[in-house]
Amino acid sequence: MSAVAAVQAAMVAALRGDATVAATASGVFDGPPARAAFPYVAIGETLARDWSAKGMTGRELNLAVIAWDEGGRAARLHALAAAAEAAIEGMARELDGWRIVSLVFVRSRVVRDPRGPWAAIIEFRARAVAG
Repeated sequence: MSAVAAVQAAMVAALRGDATVAATASGVFDGPPARAAFPYVAIGETLARDWSAKGMTGRELNLAVIAWDEGGRAARLHALAAAAEAAIEGMARELDGWRIVSLVFVRSRVVRDPRGPWAAIIEFRARAVAG
């Protein structure tokens, strides 16, 4: 399994296993769902780079978790984003063929298209080594 696949699977498991996320979101998805009731959480963009060293295969990943909600105010979305951030920070580090050696919150932002839903984009950097 690739580092991206292993880390994304762990992220989805952590989000689905979090009581607050599960109680608030209609679902957690590994990518944009075809149809989902608001609010929901999906794994967003991922950027992978080589992070290898002599005798060690490694990857540095920039990952996004996106929480979506509709409505006139973003209060519920802010609470869901905070729960999602906490769930990711507490996720498993020993994965299928990889070990996360560093997981860092990078930033989050809440945006809205005037004609669409709110989005809370939470970005993380993970460094993982094979083995």
